[in-house]
Amino acid sequence: MTTPYRIMTVCTGNICRSPMAEYMLVSAATEAGLDLEIDSCGTTAWEVGNAIDPRAKALLARHGIESSDHRARAFNPRWFTERDLILALDIDHFQALQALAPDAAAAAKIRMLRSFDPALSGAKPKQQGIYDPWFGDAKDFQVSWDLIAAAIPGILAHTRG
Repeated sequence: MTTPYRIMTVCTGNICRSPMAEYMLVSAATEAGLDLEIDSCGTTAWEVGNAIDPRAKALLARHGIESSDHRARAFNPRWFTERDLILALDIDHFQALQALAPDAAAAAKIRMLRSFDPALSGAKPKQQGIYDPWFGDAKDFQVSWDLIAAAIPGILAHTRG
């Protein structure tokens, strides 16, 4: 029996960007017939236990993706050994995860989510971020959706390799 490839998406509080990416990836992986385990967390404990932001939930629901079971949680460094790929949604998440990485092997698992977007694959991590839609409105969540969606085919292709 093989172990599924394990992906974690990471943002600040785990109520907007990272759960959107998680559920979008789960949906895409299921549709592609890939055996992936995907979850998410935040770099802070600010929102631990809270549900997904209602604006993110509504956007996912409009695309037929259910997210009512989501509860925010904070990153645990032991997850470096339990995940194959850790996707940061913005540069501050990337830097926080790099600072927590216990060794080079763990640090190598950390990538910017948008590094898998062909339009940004060669860009520096600080140019691959997705700003926090929490401070905005539905349009900002749509921008996050679009930016995450552009990276999903590359992420799925990476898991096949």
